Amino acid sequence: MGIFERWLTLWVGLGIILGVGLGLGLPDIFLWVADQSVAQVNLIVAVLIWAMIYPMMVQIDWSSIRQASREPKGLLLTIVVNWAIKPFSMAVVAVLFFKWIWADLVPADTAEEVIAGMILLGVAPCTAMVFVWSQLVRGNPAYTLVQVSINDVILIFAFAPLAGLLLGVTDITVPWETLLFSTVLYVVAPLLAGVATRYTLLRRGPNLLAQFMSRVKPLSIAGLIATVVILFGLQAQTIISQPLLILLIAVPLILQTYGIFFFSWAMAQWLRLPHPIAGPACLIGTSNFFELAVAVAIGLFGMQSAASLATVVGVLVEVPLMLSLVYWVNRRAA
Repeated sequence: MGIFERWLTLWVGLGIILGVGLGLGLPDIFLWVADQSVAQVNLIVAVLIWAMIYPMMVQIDWSSIRQASREPKGLLLTIVVNWAIKPFSMAVVAVLFFKWIWADLVPADTAEEVIAGMILLGVAPCTAMVFVWSQLVRGNPAYTLVQVSINDVILIFAFAPLAGLLLGVTDITVPWETLLFSTVLYVVAPLLAGVATRYTLLRRGPNLLAQFMSRVKPLSIAGLIATVVILFGLQAQTIISQPLLILLIAVPLILQTYGIFFFSWAMAQWLRLPHPIAGPACLIGTSNFFELAVAVAIGLFGMQSAASLATVVGVLVEVPLMLSLVYWVNRRAA
């Protein structure tokens, strides 16, 4: 591992500090960044995430995709955790903390909105960043692509009914433009670019592919750190102005994240999944499709609502937590 990968947690920590500092000192820059959005998807952050995903897409050997059908247990684990367990466990955790444990610390109307925001995170499993986590745990890129693709298909049909059921409302308006645009931007576009790059390089010689990968791999890490800087810079004012509420939201989200991961990991071990499949399968169920959750929270409750804040806190805690889990997975493989 290179110095950037070996000390990735340190670089991300410095990125968080830098992002908050720049967000407080140069807020106009981040206001401009926030305006560069289409369908609730920030284009600058999207480009950076695209840069993270692209190197993994180049690695996909399409002849190995058919092997996914020979390992259905990994796909089954992903589906069960994402759609039969995580949404409900998130709802239970949210109600437990904001109806009972934090009841004296948070006004009732604010607590209701926070619960709604957490539920929206729980019913929106991750699409884009999964490729990054899979790459960091040396997952099977072809199998990860199949896992994400199946997850996206289910998401299209299950998100609105499941969110409506858990929120107790029937008029959920799914921001289809956000869902479809994100899928094209984070899956289809980098996949096509990766296929074209791999095909071109292999035609010119297999050594060229290895050389190319060694050059572009640092871009993935740089994109991750730059994304952290921007995300924390965009939310710097919120972090400073509402530190207690953010902390109160972060605690149950942290417990939910670790709880879902270690449940998934135990199931993966019980199913005897190989590491390149088990690692990404567990991380897919742990992370969230934050663009979709934020967009729906804003649409239902408004940009300044506690529900929207809860989804944003989910974004802020996810990267550090997922990095800790990446480290844990890699230690198990050592």
